[in-house]
Amino acid sequence: MLRYFSRLLNYFVLKAKNDSVLDSKYYLETEKIPRSIDAVKEKLKRIFSDSGDFVLREIALGENSEVKILVAFIDGITNKQTVNINILKALMVESRISNLNRVVNKETIVDILKDNLLSVGDLKIISDFKHTVDDILAGDTIIYIDGQDVAFKADTKGWESRGVEEPDTEAVVRGPREGFTETLRTNTALLRRKIRNPNLKFEMIKLGEQTNTDVCICYIKGIANPDIIETVKRRLENIKIDAILESGYIEEFIEDEPFSIFPTVGNSEKPDVVAAKLLEGRIAILCDGTPFALTVPYLLIETIQASEDYYSRPYFASIARFARVLAFLGSVILPSFYVALISFHADVIPFKLLLSVSASREGLPTSAFTEALLMVLSFELLREAGVRMPRPIGQAVSIVGALVLGEAAVKAGLVSNLMIMVTALTAISSFVVPPMGGTIPILRVLFLIPANILGFMGLFLSIFVVLIHLCSLRSFGVPYTSPFAPLDGMGLKDSIVRFPIWSMFTRPKAIIGNKNRRAKYRMKINYIKKED
Repeated sequence: MLRYFSRLLNYFVLKAKNDSVLDSKYYLETEKIPRSIDAVKEKLKRIFSDSGDFVLREIALGENSEVKILVAFIDGITNKQTVNINILKALMVESRISNLNRVVNKETIVDILKDNLLSVGDLKIISDFKHTVDDILAGDTIIYIDGQDVAFKADTKGWESRGVEEPDTEAVVRGPREGFTETLRTNTALLRRKIRNPNLKFEMIKLGEQTNTDVCICYIKGIANPDIIETVKRRLENIKIDAILESGYIEEFIEDEPFSIFPTVGNSEKPDVVAAKLLEGRIAILCDGTPFALTVPYLLIETIQASEDYYSRPYFASIARFARVLAFLGSVILPSFYVALISFHADVIPFKLLLSVSASREGLPTSAFTEALLMVLSFELLREAGVRMPRPIGQAVSIVGALVLGEAAVKAGLVSNLMIMVTALTAISSFVVPPMGGTIPILRVLFLIPANILGFMGLFLSIFVVLIHLCSLRSFGVPYTSPFAPLDGMGLKDSIVRFPIWSMFTRPKAIIGNKNRRAKYRMKINYIKKED
């Protein structure tokens, strides 16, 4: 009972703190744009006070300068060439050259601006003052008109950004080299270039009370499961947080099992990978400011699939997937298998090998468990140092650190040669399955403890518990272990063994759902006629 009241008290304390944080957010009520240009100018100056990058330009049109116009934008996030040539020059020079000033008045100004002067591709009329402020902050230029309760929004977004480059995290031998960038519009264009279909939808929302980050929900209408689309929208709309600086923020809010060590939301930097997942019925979430796109639902089988599998022959792709499965199992189980074998089951080791192992372990002051734990932690330290340090230094430190530390540890009699080999094999194998990079170290340590207590029995029990946990996971309602559990015969064609592409004529049933029968087939079953 006391624990219950303690939790209740903590809830109200945290809620009060949360409310005080939300009260400090940038917030404007929805309201009409004032008709008086002076009122608009005063409101803008108050909102953007102490903002050195805010530009407000007042222009007078008409034969007697009777119509006043305000041009507002943020310097640095707008395309200056577009603003100067297509807006300012058009208003200040071309209106006089073309004698439009003679017919400009408060009744005709809106039509003249829209039809004759503003030569911007994306030009919209808006009437909400809050939206005009949001658009200015997003890089658009707003043109307010005296005597009108509407304003023009011109799409003038433009800033310095990184070009389209090959992502370091998903290098391929064969396949497209382009990767997403930090600019959302560039990323949507890369996807649109892959899928030239009007059913490819991009729905925009804003997340982050302070950052107002643009987030895009991307799916193919008619293929994606409508229930999953609604679930994605609902979970995104429920996110109430100060800032969204990377898609990882969103991932933690929308995943089904936040306490599981297995990822239930996928991510990728490559447009071809995301396009392929969209065509299978998945949904992508793009976030402005990061090149990593999220994809849902995410299944366990995707951790061993690579984009290159579909660009090479199916035999080689199947061998590569077998190698990834073995690498994953080896990187997780090998240290605990070594501990169980040395500590409990040395009698099953062949005699000659046992002599060699005993000789290498002779004089070691630590147990096999301590030895394995020490080496696993040392490897994680070296890996972290190699990632965080500048690339040339990090590589040198990783290689030198591994060689020097390994040799020194053996000479000092702290670890055996066999343990060095186990650690090296484990380290190499863990890099073969990048999506499991955050899961493998945890599983490795978790398997070590029962193996040290019960030997092989403890190892098998821990594997059994992990399998039960995997079978209980869902990703947006889709079983995480599909197509193995529940069994989907057609889905097995793209599992550990990859069948030829022309034989995979159905989309994953677990993802598109049973209701969406029209999206079942992704090609006409015409491969039999190929020889005609």
